[in-house]
Amino acid sequence: MKGKIKAGIIGGAGYTGGETLRLLLNHPNVELIFIQSRSHAGKPVTSTHPDLIGETELVYSAGSNQAVDVLFLCLSHGESKIFIVENKFPDNTRIIDLGNDFRLGDSAAGREFVYGLPEFQREKIKLAKNIANPGCFATCIQLGLLPLAKAGLLKEVHTTGITGSTGAGQKLQDTTHFSWRVNNISAYKTLTHQHLGEINQTLKALQSNFSEEVNFIPWRGDFTRGIFVTSVLESALSLSEANTLYKEYYASHPFTHVIDEMIDLKQVVNTNKCLVQLEKVGKKLVIHSITDNLLKGASGQAIQNMNLMFGLDESVGLKLKSTVF
Repeated sequence: MKGKIKAGIIGGAGYTGGETLRLLLNHPNVELIFIQSRSHAGKPVTSTHPDLIGETELVYSAGSNQAVDVLFLCLSHGESKIFIVENKFPDNTRIIDLGNDFRLGDSAAGREFVYGLPEFQREKIKLAKNIANPGCFATCIQLGLLPLAKAGLLKEVHTTGITGSTGAGQKLQDTTHFSWRVNNISAYKTLTHQHLGEINQTLKALQSNFSEEVNFIPWRGDFTRGIFVTSVLESALSLSEANTLYKEYYASHPFTHVIDEMIDLKQVVNTNKCLVQLEKVGKKLVIHSITDNLLKGASGQAIQNMNLMFGLDESVGLKLKSTVF
């Protein structure tokens, strides 16, 4: 398209809204028209994101009646569908929903949504008018399993994953207090996590005969950002064969990298990258994958999807520096 992409954000005061804001402010092809917040309407954006002092004079709006090319919904789960039904936008306004309302094929107000995992279906995303952005754990787990599913080699998977406190959102909960999180770790939603639906949906789309379980146990970690996932399954592949399979699958994808050395979370924090590392122990293939839950797991991937939808290189505005020390 000619000129800059006009963008708006609905629900800008939280973690994903703030990260989307920061990325859009620094995107060379975007003009951020408005950022909405019901609870902070009329206040400067810097009142909730003080790190942006000197970078923006934007004030939170109460409504969303300004014309934009793309709208980012950074609302609590369950609120996006209500918002779309209650607020009308031109058909050519594209919507990227960062919540979970449309990840399993639901629609609203005549809008159909495409599941926005570029490493899974980049070409469909390019043609989409509405995107359901994947969940954070779902992204990290799927990027560790896609090559096997594409090759028809998936078997029952046992997965553990640990996430930082920002994965729980900004709303205060008992398990997000500093006094509870520090020097602590806990499991939650054992084998019942809400992202399992979208994970299974994708894997079965690639491997139609996959009828086994993805046995997922998530953990709360004593840190703020990032996800570290380890998936284990039986495989006849040698380590060399598995590495070749993975590297060939991700060769054309700029943000997912398969490396031979042990990985650690700081390599991806503050980036839109996913790093994958494989091990073979006896008959078991071990797949480690790491992402930043707020970037590749949310806002960064939303910007990546926007780039694809508007015909830009998918990495524009996403060449970010990791925080390694």
